[in-house]
Amino acid sequence: MSEEEIDAQILQGIPDHELHDFLAWRDRVRDANISGKTLLATDYLNHFNEIVMLIEMVPDMPDMVEDCRAWHPKSYQQHFRDSGFSEKDLAIEAYDHVPNKFRSPFEATIAQMDAVILFTLDRMESAIAADDSDRLRFDCSTSVEMLHKIMQVANGIIHGTTHVMQQTEIDDYMGR
Repeated sequence: MSEEEIDAQILQGIPDHELHDFLAWRDRVRDANISGKTLLATDYLNHFNEIVMLIEMVPDMPDMVEDCRAWHPKSYQQHFRDSGFSEKDLAIEAYDHVPNKFRSPFEATIAQMDAVILFTLDRMESAIAADDSDRLRFDCSTSVEMLHKIMQVANGIIHGTTHVMQQTEIDDYMGR
């Protein structure tokens, strides 16, 4: 697919009342580490990478669950307020100009990720309290796998796709 075809696909579905603003903001983020396709930055996913790495350690170091509990969901803009990201002010400001075509699936995906993480923290604590290391290892492993899938979706949205995971897949996972 040519660059022009990709750009046309990105712009397709953005309503006129958002389009002019979006195009102006694309120019503003052109030289920043922010996607010109969506106005979103992948740096936000570092907030989730941190907790995933901690969850991966818990089966071998159960006391790491305390570090996991210190993690809390953060909005996109709050993440950047707290970060050392060099273009954090631009990322914060640009978020208000992300077309709904990308913002809605992005926020839904982040909500799914937050829910899976909080569910996982409860499951880990339960397995630790029951002194069930096999269940702890299984829960951590399957949760990390699910979180990686959701992060791939979030990364795709940041780079211009609008594919989301079906809520039933998340519900099935959490209902296991």
